[in-house]
Amino acid sequence: MADYRELWDSLDMDLEKHDQLCEVLPEFYGDIYMTQENRAEGMNYFNFVVSEIHGLRIKELNEHRKDGGKVFGSFCVFVPDEVIMAADGIGVGLCGGSDFWVPDGEKVLPRNMCPLIKASVGAKLSGTCPYFQSADMLVGETTCDGKKKAWEILGEYTPMHVMDLPQMKREKDYDHFKEEINIFKEKVEDLTGNKVTLESLKEKIKLVNDKRRVLQRLYDARKSEKLPISGKDALLITQVAFYDDPNRFIEKTNELCDELEERIEKNISVFKDDTPRILLTGTPMAIPNWKMHHLIETSGGAVVCEEACTGTKYFERLVDENITDLDSGLKALSDRYMGINCACFSPNEGRIEDIIRLYKEYNADGVIYNSLPFCHTYAIEYKKVKDALDKEGIPVMMIESDYSMQDAGQINTRLEAFFEMISMNKELAI
Repeated sequence: MADYRELWDSLDMDLEKHDQLCEVLPEFYGDIYMTQENRAEGMNYFNFVVSEIHGLRIKELNEHRKDGGKVFGSFCVFVPDEVIMAADGIGVGLCGGSDFWVPDGEKVLPRNMCPLIKASVGAKLSGTCPYFQSADMLVGETTCDGKKKAWEILGEYTPMHVMDLPQMKREKDYDHFKEEINIFKEKVEDLTGNKVTLESLKEKIKLVNDKRRVLQRLYDARKSEKLPISGKDALLITQVAFYDDPNRFIEKTNELCDELEERIEKNISVFKDDTPRILLTGTPMAIPNWKMHHLIETSGGAVVCEEACTGTKYFERLVDENITDLDSGLKALSDRYMGINCACFSPNEGRIEDIIRLYKEYNADGVIYNSLPFCHTYAIEYKKVKDALDKEGIPVMMIESDYSMQDAGQINTRLEAFFEMISMNKELAI
């Protein structure tokens, strides 16, 4: 990484503490990603992005702000990037996937709280995440009680807007979220000084849809019998999508997909034949949380799909591009975003249907249900998911774990036993 200390200092970052993070991340990334064999050449771009994770993109955000532009930091897939971009703003996903930030989060939050929330708050309070420091406004949402109260605390340190997400999917709930998007649009317009027009909204809906399309293309490659890319690489690409320049991301991911499709034609796989194919579902995996993928793929499995916010929830379902006025544009956005089957909804049969559908589409052999500690929303929903998968004869195992690697050995043992069971069942079925 180039020298960005002057830039970081201008963002009022704790440089000494940030240096500690910068010392750990390269080794952590190297152990997980650079030890892989037969990786696609197109992954070199994403290696570069991670090497400059607190550098190049932060410089771009800083230049945008110097030119009078605004940056919006978000935590959730329900925040409509189309609205931000239509007002010439930049939206970026925020840090929250490392236990590095948890101790600072626990200074103002209870210890018995989801590590994702604690890490997100800690990243801001510690002044060690330049994305938080670059954001002119943070955008939260009401997907869980922990987040709702955490936003109140973050609001003491930085401008904060919270979108009220309905907890059911009735017609009035779709109307309610349409109004929430309109309120958000007005907030964005006030902060940026730019109006969202029909033309700008149509343009940005098309751009964000194109980003979704390239991710769909990437995931389609993972349906192949010969897997041309590891699950952990696919996860990294999805994580990068949250904050990279969208046009550049689309270009580089399409280039990678060209290579992956050539690999499929040549029957080139990064896994051995008969490696158990795993659908991973559950809580979001914010960068740099690569733990579960790494453990699965070093214990004898291959992750072929993620039914998660850092997965299919992020890019499935496009926004209708045939809008005729702003009102129809807001409705199209509401219809698309309310189609996301987050565990916060009740009832939530749609998510169960998604898991079963994706299991079949990706020719998976088993499902691993991953939940962060104290994520009651996802943990409680496991029962209904398991009941449905049991009826379908789909092997499923729940793993609850935080960001630390202290339980890695125990999880590896459980995974190996799960994969052995899957292999035995496949042999008996022959």
